Amino acid sequence: MRCPFCGAEDTRVIDSRLASEGEQVRRRRKCSACEERFTTYELAELTMPRVIKSNAAREPFHDEKLRAGIMRALEKRPVTIDQAEAAISRIRKKVLMSGEREVTSALIGELVLTELRHLDEVAYIRFASVYQRFGSMAEFRKMIDRMQSEHPNAPTISTDFLE
Repeated sequence: MRCPFCGAEDTRVIDSRLASEGEQVRRRRKCSACEERFTTYELAELTMPRVIKSNAAREPFHDEKLRAGIMRALEKRPVTIDQAEAAISRIRKKVLMSGEREVTSALIGELVLTELRHLDEVAYIRFASVYQRFGSMAEFRKMIDRMQSEHPNAPTISTDFLE
């Protein structure tokens, strides 16, 4: 590792620890030439599978697209950035753990729906309405009714505004 202060190539590790829930290694280093100390982070480089779109086109997996879709659904909702990032991390892990070289966008959409369902029901409905291409108020009502039947003790969501 090259020293960021003097450019010398001889540095040594003086401390190593796990970081980011064990997904990174934090290393404290010391330059042998100038004796400055600095920190590096080591992360395994994993190849994400390609995504098969609904039109059969294939493209690389993009974290930015996943994050943008989730953040759009969570806009103005009481969910922290940390909760959203944890959900994104869980989705990435599930996609990686599938072991496939290619995954469908439908699988990713279902994983997003599952995560949003646990984070915020309004965000879940927002995402589902776009992802499942709701075409009428009846489809919204049907989803809300299904959610209420699955959780009978939850507060009732008024659908009067749909009429």
